[in-house]
Amino acid sequence: MQKLGTLPAGRTVAAEADGFRPDEAQDACLEVCVLASGSKGNAIYIASGGFAILVDAGLSGVALQRRMAARGLDPASLGAIVVTHEHSDHINGVGVLSRRFKLPVHMSRRTAAAAAGQLGKMAELNHFCCGQDFDIGPFRLHPFSTSHDASDPAGFTISNGRYKIGLATDLGTATGMVKVHLRDCHLLIVEANHDPEMLIQGPYPWPLKQRIKSRLGHLSNPEAMELIEAVCHRRLRHVVLAHLSQTNNTPQMVIQTLHQKLAHLTSRIEFHVAGQDCGTDMIRLE
Repeated sequence: MQKLGTLPAGRTVAAEADGFRPDEAQDACLEVCVLASGSKGNAIYIASGGFAILVDAGLSGVALQRRMAARGLDPASLGAIVVTHEHSDHINGVGVLSRRFKLPVHMSRRTAAAAAGQLGKMAELNHFCCGQDFDIGPFRLHPFSTSHDASDPAGFTISNGRYKIGLATDLGTATGMVKVHLRDCHLLIVEANHDPEMLIQGPYPWPLKQRIKSRLGHLSNPEAMELIEAVCHRRLRHVVLAHLSQTNNTPQMVIQTLHQKLAHLTSRIEFHVAGQDCGTDMIRLE
């Protein structure tokens, strides 16, 4: 994991035996840890007030448990899994974790239909609709549509009533809707998938290069910086650059583009680069 600046130390968040207590919400910090990010598997741990969720579970169940254990996190503390879309690098571990830890799973109806053959039986399935808020424990989630080659892909804003984070990965273009939803967040997780020149000169076949560059593909490093600039505000404290291609990008290229495009922001915003193998440290908003 590449980062600029020093992160506060993480801590384990364990669920109360009787679940989340609503009176804790307004005073609770919000913690975020990207466990994995990239084409081989994605998962983001988010916790507040003794309650935790995963957004996507794209590694195997064993691999996700190992990633959590390495950070002192107990999978039994999870309260739910939220799924952005049905691609395998976002759902590989969803079914097994749901069954093993009796976790409810939240996804849109169209995503559930597209993913049905890959998930098996789940402990509980709940459907959300893009554009409509829903609550899980202390969190209010707002799913919004993104531009990607999936059945019903979603980005999210997630708030605990005090802090708000925005998640927008796996999108070929940052639409006006995406920008509107990300404008007032304290922490952003934004895709920086590829360096344009590395993609063009790289080994992928031309149709795959075209798909990645298209409006249904993935954001490039410069496009990610343009999105961040467009939604930046004085309360934005952390930005995680995520879903890097292991073939068409490097953390060094992302940081180079960051300094070229957003050097004026690096003194007041802490930037992190999430890797496939190591994710990020725990980031705490308090």
